[in-house]
Amino acid sequence: MSALSGGVRWLYAFTDEDSLARFVRARGEGDREWPYLVMLGGRLVDAVVPQSDRPMGVAVNVADGDGAMLFPPVSGIVPAPFAVDLGQDTHSDRGVRV
Repeated sequence: MSALSGGVRWLYAFTDEDSLARFVRARGEGDREWPYLVMLGGRLVDAVVPQSDRPMGVAVNVADGDGAMLFPPVSGIVPAPFAVDLGQDTHSDRGVRV
């Protein structure tokens, strides 16, 4: 599950089932079952981000207000070849605003 904003794909991630449930209810979609995968955040960034067709950041617990966190596709967060701030971005032709 993800959203596109400013040329960046934001992958939704949750730290627990309650955070996912709050997100689903906020979308008005709490009446069905939501399958999910459990993985470490590092694996998510190292394995999933490089497979995107555009720069990808991670939005954690987006329905939790003060508990929400955004990890943009920049050096120190995503693998260097996919960091838009290093000038090496393999997706730089996609009009990403940084």
